[in-house]
Amino acid sequence: MVGTARGRDELEFLPLGGAGEIGMNVNLYRHAGKWLMVDLGITFADRDVPGIDIVLPDLSYIEKQRSALVGLVLTHGHEDHLGAVQYLWPRLRCRVYATPFAAALLRRKIADDPVEGLDDLEVTEVALGARFDVGPFAIELVSLTHSIPEPNAVVIRTAAGTVMHTGDWKIDPTPLVGATTDEAALKRLGDEGVLAMVCDSTNALRAGVSGSEAEVRASLVELVRGRTGRVAIATFASNVARLVTAHHVAVACGRTAVLVGRSLWRIHDAARETGYLPREVRFLRDKESVDLPADKVLYVCTGCQGEPNAQLARIAAGAHPHVALGAEDMVILSSKIIPGNERPIYAMINQLVARDVEVITEADRFVHVSGHPSRDELTRMYQWVRPGIAVPVHGEARHMRSHAALARALQVPEAIVVHNGALVRLAPGPAAVIDHVHAGRLAWDGGAIVPMDGTVVRDRRRLMRDGAAFVTLVVDDQGELLTDPKIATVGLFEDGAGDDLLMDAADDVRQALDRLSRRDRRDDDMVSEAARQAVRRILRIERDKRPVVEVSVARV
Repeated sequence: MVGTARGRDELEFLPLGGAGEIGMNVNLYRHAGKWLMVDLGITFADRDVPGIDIVLPDLSYIEKQRSALVGLVLTHGHEDHLGAVQYLWPRLRCRVYATPFAAALLRRKIADDPVEGLDDLEVTEVALGARFDVGPFAIELVSLTHSIPEPNAVVIRTAAGTVMHTGDWKIDPTPLVGATTDEAALKRLGDEGVLAMVCDSTNALRAGVSGSEAEVRASLVELVRGRTGRVAIATFASNVARLVTAHHVAVACGRTAVLVGRSLWRIHDAARETGYLPREVRFLRDKESVDLPADKVLYVCTGCQGEPNAQLARIAAGAHPHVALGAEDMVILSSKIIPGNERPIYAMINQLVARDVEVITEADRFVHVSGHPSRDELTRMYQWVRPGIAVPVHGEARHMRSHAALARALQVPEAIVVHNGALVRLAPGPAAVIDHVHAGRLAWDGGAIVPMDGTVVRDRRRLMRDGAAFVTLVVDDQGELLTDPKIATVGLFEDGAGDDLLMDAADDVRQALDRLSRRDRRDDDMVSEAARQAVRRILRIERDKRPVVEVSVARV
């Protein structure tokens, strides 16, 4: 599609992440020959990708057109909406717009984990409710509520029509931190006329409303009051309201609140800088809390999703230098179990239970409310905004299809369900997918960006599944073996158990080299490939394994 001429009066939408999945949100709008990006987020790798924690969107499609990319607007500060900026901005080099809290978070992330090429990145800080122009796009921010300060809907006005991109949101009448949803602005938009609403689908299958942070606060106080042991609350680091709630719970129950985890302190510092933490809300660091009596401490920890490097996982394993939990202690997972994270979460819970720790989840008590709209909230939003087209995003296929069905039931004229890489024409004419572009995934791997479907990740998966074999050949200049082939393996045999099979493999290598022509024996690549195939063949037949096989040829 790159380079194909399209009408300048068209308005198009292109998700490169976040459509058909929860996380890694990247959304593009095209009008008058220019592109606007809304959000640039990450997701986290599955456990079957060894050595990879962070997954990034593949922006190769828009990188080829970056001269037409007029800006990036961030809806809010969650990792799945801004986490990829520090890694991928050097490939885009466009202006970045964010409200104060998201800007403060982004600056801290860059300072904590600097990446080459960011020296001239300047974040343009815009006020809540601001209006500003980015190329041919007239932008207005509308304040919503979510589980982080300053969630913004992005209203995008063009000559072809107006789009409201909701970002993440809910309707919380008592959010505790930040303003309530700007209902008046949303109704005004509906009166003006909205061509399309690109909207959060996370809880589209859930009836009712998501609930209020104030209700969680009261429930947690009731749960913690009267406990004699240590209490730890694990939550999403970015949930500033939950941090304030944890401090309130600690004070109400005669305890001292302690933050455990670097990302929590990053959020804390950004919230303090931007005025979202009241002066009386103070936390200790974990190393400052070691002498507190068990009934006087309340820990707030990262790791509610069972992340192996997070603080709660270290505590569960007994590996934290300053925090230890045992009998009479309690851990509250004040969070949702995100689909796909069940295994690591329950493994961590079992580790805690094995230490006689009581573990409370949202299945046991009322300890969490979602930051995303349930069906009644979606209904209210559609009644306010009244778009002509519903475009569900931020959800798996089942969430987006349920969202689209609800929109149709609410008399929205058009609803279109798309996936990453689907180029959608919003105007003129009916909404339709007019093309498909590449929308892959990249991995952040120790300071380098590699493709998720490339050799690095593919070989690691094979190593994890099938092990590896290393073959050393010493030959003369004519390719004749001077010593027996040496074969070593990793992840294939217990010590000594594979000696006989490796001797057979060495014989197979020798025979494979004997079958080579004189010319091929003088070619290191041909010798290596013959040996590699011989070793892979016998291990596949005898062990049903397909290991990574590396061959080293030394000519003497």
